[in-house]
Amino acid sequence: MSGNPSVVLRKVGEIVLEERPEPQITDERSVKIAIKRTGICGSDIHYYTHGKIGSFVVESPMVLGHESSGIVVEVGSKVTKCKVGDRVAIEPGVPSRYSDEYKSGHYNLCPHMAFAATPPFDGTLCRYYLSPEDFVVVLPDNVSLDQGAMAEPLSVAVHASKLGGVHFNSSVAVFGAGPVGLLSAACARAMGATQVLVADIFDSKLDIALNMGATHVLNTMNVKDVRTEVEKLLGNYPDVVIEASGAEIAIINGIKILKAGGTFVQVGMGKDLVQFPIGQVAEKELTVKGNFRYCHGDYRDAVALMASGKLNIEPIITHRFAFKNAKDAYDFNLHNGKDVIKTIIEGPEESHKL
Repeated sequence: MSGNPSVVLRKVGEIVLEERPEPQITDERSVKIAIKRTGICGSDIHYYTHGKIGSFVVESPMVLGHESSGIVVEVGSKVTKCKVGDRVAIEPGVPSRYSDEYKSGHYNLCPHMAFAATPPFDGTLCRYYLSPEDFVVVLPDNVSLDQGAMAEPLSVAVHASKLGGVHFNSSVAVFGAGPVGLLSAACARAMGATQVLVADIFDSKLDIALNMGATHVLNTMNVKDVRTEVEKLLGNYPDVVIEASGAEIAIINGIKILKAGGTFVQVGMGKDLVQFPIGQVAEKELTVKGNFRYCHGDYRDAVALMASGKLNIEPIITHRFAFKNAKDAYDFNLHNGKDVIKTIIEGPEESHKL
């Protein structure tokens, strides 16, 4: 079997299936992976509709996808961390091995990061993809390929819980019940939080939050005073707030509901400039942290959490499409955002011809 069918964003509003050359291993520590599952991320949709995110602009055709799992089909001569036949999750961002950020253990902040499906780098939504061996995680037998694909957004949630200092008996509030918000709630609970409240404006998504480990939910649509409602539900104010929506009102409410000395973690991406209750940050001596993707150990820990059985990611996978229908999958997500949590695109069929 030759060739590398790929899902390519040619320009704003145009996604096509395109035959690309099959990648060849040239680095002795790289592995070739047959992609089997890929989740659709909001960033993919944004590139599809707008052609850019911040300073990252699609200037030439780009393969989409970065939430992927697959099976190792070939390894470089010095690979020791995995072998042919292993099922793996792929960490899609590879930093410069020479940057200060990499050397200091914060490689997610590397300014030279090569991140899949972020211009100018191609993504993982193809038949074969190459990765350095230290940026794949072998999946235990009890972790499915679906779960392996979800290791990417779950790693964001793992990173957020670590930044927030979530531990046994923590009280945590999560704003936004999209994929990362739901996974943040599940992760916080798995890491020991005994109270996990999820706030959103859609009851359907809050129902999923309850199925994923949230102890309390709050529909904020018609709530006049979120702080009062949170206190009624929890009996106190949370130690940690993870803001996963990017909405200005959620950011404001997140700061307001934190207990004195608490930690606020901003995960969601919204407007560049928002109103912010800075006075409360000073008065309550709050710690405010940004969360950008994930870093060393987060992918490994995400897979370990799924393997432990402490965390169930299945409820967030709401839709599934065949590879040949990938464009339909993106259009479906684009027009059905209220009903979609996470869509999975399966790998190319062995007999697939473009």
